[in-house]
Amino acid sequence: MKKDTYSVEVIGFNPTELMALASVFELSSRRVPKFARHNAADTPPDIFLIDASDAAAVKQLQERNPTGAIPTILIGDSNCGTNWPVFPRPIRWMRLFQAFDAAIGASAGEAPKPAVAPPVAASAAAPSPAAKSAPSVVGASANADSVLVVDDNQTVREFMKSKLAAFNFNVDYAENGEQAIGFTGQKHYTCIFLDVVMPGIDGYQVCKLIKSTKSAQKTAVVMLTSKDSPFDKIRGSMSGCDAYLTKPVDEEKLLETISKFLQPH
Repeated sequence: MKKDTYSVEVIGFNPTELMALASVFELSSRRVPKFARHNAADTPPDIFLIDASDAAAVKQLQERNPTGAIPTILIGDSNCGTNWPVFPRPIRWMRLFQAFDAAIGASAGEAPKPAVAPPVAASAAAPSPAAKSAPSVVGASANADSVLVVDDNQTVREFMKSKLAAFNFNVDYAENGEQAIGFTGQKHYTCIFLDVVMPGIDGYQVCKLIKSTKSAQKTAVVMLTSKDSPFDKIRGSMSGCDAYLTKPVDEEKLLETISKFLQPH
């Protein structure tokens, strides 16, 4: 039976990876199906997520899942003699979401995915396979985080919306700085993705104006640019931006970046 929320028991992993996984679960709480960290000692999880490079973690999996009835995802260089899917490090967010979706599909009797996932390249020019099999989107609600994408390139705007809408963000568009300033005067945004080079005033000026507004001081501004020289980053910092994303935007970096500015649900 399909559920809205599935529990994932995490075994192993270093502190840095555990912090990243915490952000993965937080972002997952904004889409359907949701995947939450399993914390009930007296009930089995729906999925195991195992550090395949940690012998103690693999042994614990064998004790907790002796018959292999519970879907398992391995992170590392070996499948440990099993048929479970194994994904190499570093942990890739979208690949992990796909693995979670595949695991619950397999547990419901659907055809399982290949044991080893092929590399996934994601950019605005080449959408990943995840875009073809996106999870169900929860209807946008009044309390959902709102995001503003400011870019005069329609391809970039559509790419950003396709990646963010799947996580239940309300996504608004602006094609230039003047429109962006008008939107921020009417609505609060959790995050603004702001192109640097646009018709009219540039992104640096727009960022300064937004950050000078008291109502928008808590809004995170992420600059979108093909310029990644130290000088450009200094200009961005001086204008008050909170982060930088270079074009073409990588969906992994996009999700990692926005997760830093979300309030826990």
